[in-house]
Formats: sequence, C-alpha cells, structure tokens
Amino acid sequence: MRVITQQTLGGPEVLTVVDAPEPQPFPTEVLVRVKAIGLNPLEARLRAGEFPLIGRPPFILGWDISGVVEEAPGTWRFRPGDEVFGMPLFPRAASAYAEVVSAPALHLARKPASLSHVEASALPVVGLTAWQGLVDLGGVKEGDRVLVHGGGGGVGHVAIQIAKALGAYVITTAGGSKRTFVEEFGADEVVDYTAVDFTDAVRDIDVVLDTIGGDTVERSLEVLRPGGHLVTAVAEEDAELIARYEAAGMRFSGIAVQPDPDALRGLVELVEQGRLRVHVQETFPFERVAEAHRLLDAGHLQGKLVLTV
Repeated sequence: MRVITQQTLGGPEVLTVVDAPEPQPFPTEVLVRVKAIGLNPLEARLRAGEFPLIGRPPFILGWDISGVVEEAPGTWRFRPGDEVFGMPLFPRAASAYAEVVSAPALHLARKPASLSHVEASALPVVGLTAWQGLVDLGGVKEGDRVLVHGGGGGVGHVAIQIAKALGAYVITTAGGSKRTFVEEFGADEVVDYTAVDFTDAVRDIDVVLDTIGGDTVERSLEVLRPGGHLVTAVAEEDAELIARYEAAGMRFSGIAVQPDPDALRGLVELVEQGRLRVHVQETFPFERVAEAHRLLDAGHLQGKLVLTV
C-alpha cells in the first residue's frame, strides 16, 4: 500500500508518498480500505513540529477516514464490505494518511448513505469536537443562547448546526466574506469580527464554544451571563483563566477531542435527519498532499479539506 510519511519536521514539502506493508489488525480491530481522508489544522502543526503529540519523525499523520471494511477479525460490529467512517485512536497516532488503516471497531460507525466518502471523512474530528463541547461539556439545551467563535471553520460550521438541533439561538463570529456561508448553516446572528468587537455586539450568552484561542478566550468572559460556560477547543489547560472565570461565577472547560461511539452515532442521526452536513472546500488527490497542507498553513478555510484515495 501507499502511505504519506515524513522523515523530518518542516513545511509541506517534507510529506512524501512511499510504499509500506499493510497493517495487521488486532482482534476487535478492522482493516479499512480508505477512500477519503479528512485533513485538520492540527496535522499541519504536528508536521511542522510545533508540539510532539505523536513523537518524532518518521511518522504518518491523520485521523479522519472513510472507507470500506476489508477484514474484521474477532469483532461483531462490522463485516467485510461495510462502509465506515471515524476518528480512530486520537490522540495516539492512527497513521490515517494511508490507503489501508487498522482501527478499533469501537471508534468507527457505519457511513450514512446520504454522505459520500469525501463528506464522511470530513466529519469525525470536527463533529466530535463540536458534539463533546456543546452536548457533553456545555450541556446546551433548548432556548440557550450560544456563541460559536469561528463559525466558518471546520468545527465552527458543524457546531452551529448541532447547537441549532439542540434548540439554541446561535450567534457566531465570522469574517464578512463568510456571512452567507454561516447563515446557510443556520446561524441566527453573525458578528463580523473584522468590523465589530464581539464584546460590544453580544450579551447574555449561556455557552461559548471557542475555536480561536488567544485573547478571544479571555474576552469572552464579558459576554457570558451569570453562571455561563466557556468551552474552548484551543486553551485546554490554563489555570489563570480558569481562576478568573470561577471568580466571576462562570465555568471554564477545555476540550481535547476523543473517540466516542455514542457521539459518533449522534452525529449519524443528525445527518440522517437532514439536520447536519459538512462542507468540503476542496479535495486533493493523495499525491497532492503537500498542496493541501499549504492551504492548511494559510488558514481561513471554509469547512474542510479532503484527500481522495
């Protein structure tokens, strides 16, 4: 099989397509013939060596996959021929930039028929992050006012839809060029952060979901109502910020996404109900991974990028 690996840390040019032996699944794992691979900004940071989540090179990046089960030894969950998708093993290396991936069956779900493999591969990391942030940590309920920072991004546009499905009134920050995009996904209000300070435009928020980090997290304290909750996917552990929020009578939670079969099934249900879709900005053939990573490095994406295999 072919894999995308790197021998050194650096820019997109370090990513190389090479031949490698197929992995051997353990009992309870399945062997998946990959059809599409979702790309995430985290992978560009790991490639560049910004933090050593999966160790030093050589390694194979990636977690988001959609494909077809080839082998399913010792598990009743899937059979060969089943179409599946998921985010196996995170934060351990899943080596998903590959034509074949071995993954725990519990970390996968059956691909909804309404989603192509490209769309399905784009959903797991962003969908699970948004679900765990809004449902599990945020406890969003009908009538809540939710602020999603970065509504035009991968996590953001999915979070808008999940919050709407929970019955929330959703406000999002987004650049002016993304206004129509986020409104199409259900945002009730859009704050153009290039023209307006969100702390002047927003008040009485029950739950903030942050995908931006930096001083956005700090300043979000100003828009929460008493007892409000900030959930951030960026600043997971910041003792000083936690203390500030608690002193003000607010809650602060950081989320590190993890495989979650219940949440994955929840995402599937929303997709099947027609209440959730994922936007793919652009697809790239497997061999053009470096080009895709240059777009990851540039940022300001609408939705997701996907490699096709």
